[in-house]
Formats: sequence, C-alpha cells, structure tokens
Amino acid sequence: MTTIRDVARLAGVSVTTVSNALNTPGRVSPALSARVHAAVEKLGYAPHAAARSLRKRASSLIGMVVADITNPFFSELFEAVENAAAMRGYSMLLCNSGETFAREEQHLAMLRTQRIDGLILAPTGAIAVNRASILASLDVPVVLVDRGMVELGYDAVVLDNRRAGELATAHLLAAGHRRIGLINGPEILRTAADRLQGYREMLLAAGIPFDPDLVLDGRYREAEAYAATLRLLTAGDPPTALFATNNVMTIGVMRAIADAGLTCPQDISVVGIDDFPWAGAFTPRLTTVAQPVADMGREVLDMLIGRMSGARTGPGETRILSPSLIARQSTTAPFRNFHTEKADVG
Repeated sequence: MTTIRDVARLAGVSVTTVSNALNTPGRVSPALSARVHAAVEKLGYAPHAAARSLRKRASSLIGMVVADITNPFFSELFEAVENAAAMRGYSMLLCNSGETFAREEQHLAMLRTQRIDGLILAPTGAIAVNRASILASLDVPVVLVDRGMVELGYDAVVLDNRRAGELATAHLLAAGHRRIGLINGPEILRTAADRLQGYREMLLAAGIPFDPDLVLDGRYREAEAYAATLRLLTAGDPPTALFATNNVMTIGVMRAIADAGLTCPQDISVVGIDDFPWAGAFTPRLTTVAQPVADMGREVLDMLIGRMSGARTGPGETRILSPSLIARQSTTAPFRNFHTEKADVG
C-alpha cells in the first residue's frame, strides 16, 4: 500500500509538506502543492480515512447541496468538486434541493447528523429568514457556489453573470440582430438578475430601447422555457434571435423552435449560457457562453478546506470567475422576417 512517505519521496518534499498540501493547502506554495498532488495522482495514494478521523476528530466528509441536479451544470460542478476532494482524501455527500427551500432545509438537517467537516451550498432562490440560523447550527465551515448571498457572510465562488449577459447579447448585436428575446430565470435569483442587467446594458450601448415584452421567465426549466419561447415566436413582432440564460432552458428553446416549424439559425438565432457536453452535438451546434466549471469546483473546495484547516479566517470573500463565448453554428445574421409565415403551433 502506498504511504505518505512514498508520496514525499517522489515529490522530493518532507512528509509534513505532503500533509499540509493535502490538508492545509494555504500553508504550502502553489509549486510545492502541484508537485505533491502530481505524486499523489501518479502513486494512487489515498489517506487512511478512519485513522485520520480518529486523529483529527473529523469525518473526512463534505456535504454539497445543489439547486437542480437535472441541470448538467450542477452535475459537472459536482464532478469537479468531487475529483478535487478525492485528491485530498475527502468523500462527498450530494443532495439536491430541486429549487425548493423546504428540501434544502431537510438536507441540511440530515447533513448535520452525518458529522460533515464542511458544506458547499448552491442555495435556492427562496428568501428564507431562518437560512442563516440553520447554516450556523451545522457548526462547520460553509462556502456558497454559483449563487452568492452576501448577507450570509460566507465565502462564495460565482460567475460574472452580468458579463455573461453582455457577451451573449453583444454577439447577437454584432451579427445584426435588433430584436433579441430573453428567456431568463426568476429575477429573485442573483444569477438571473445579473444576466438580465448585462443584456439591458448591451442594448443600451447599441442605442436599442429595452422592450420588456421580449423578456420572459422560463424559471430555469425546460418546459417553462418551451412555453415562453412559443409565446415569443407567435407574437405580432417576434424576435430574430433568442438568448436563453441556462442550458436546460436552451433545450426548451430549441424544441419550441422546431415545433413552430422554424429552423435555427436560418429563421432565428440562439445563444445559451452553459456549454454542456453535447452542445457541439446539436444540429446546429450551439453557440454558448461557457462557465469555467472545473475552475469553479477547484476554487470552492480550496476555500472550504482553507476554512476547515484554519488557514482562512476573517470575513467571507466572493471570488468572481469570468465566462467565455464559444461561437458555433446557431447564430447568424437575420435574413428573413418569419412572422408573416408563422406555422400553426396550436
């Protein structure tokens, strides 16, 4: 069985350095940490969980509650966190709130009984006056992901969602579109509100008045996005492009376009947020604004372990990661006005 001494020998560092790199990364330089983790991966080293738990009175378990496990973004995020956690000898307990605070609360109560060492939470959008007290009762470090809540005072790792909205809208404007429909999430969620802000600011910069009739709430759900898209497509003056603010809604948007007898991008262009694995397998291949999911997973785990080890102290910090546009085949210049030849979708 590979031991910590084997890892230290291969990495050319002391046993103490290996221990710090795996358990208290804030005490080790990035260069040394990289050498240790490379050695861990090459040797397949895994710390003995039971022995470490007895020494540290810890469970080596990290809880993670996501808002919607059916969303490929959260699945990919969990995989990134779990891979990073395994490298440091931690196991993950995954829970899905389904965007319902009551379920989030139930999961948090359950995790409290599991003696978790820390919690990663993508909170629901519900305004809950007792969320702070529930999290405090866990008596473990907490880091928020995807959706920050500054009022809670915890560390958070989020996307620059306003920039994501800007990138998508600017891409469509550059292609010549002037009527751009937005299928957004609930504005009670900071992600949706910021993406809407980016959309509005790009329209303003282009001298295009904001039209609230072009913005519909798809609830971050496929079925709701499908219905919202059909409403826009059958309106008197439909948009020539659509911007869907998450990947689940993008699927609903594309289904609605097909069921309306229209073709993307010939009849209408589409941009989505989240570059899910099969975006390039769609016909047409989807233009998306990608989140750096792997980086997000590593960052959130680094922040949590820093808090768990005591290497990080003080007020909560929010780290904001940058999105990137991936232009594919679902966007082009508008070249026909299809509202005069709408299909019967009833």
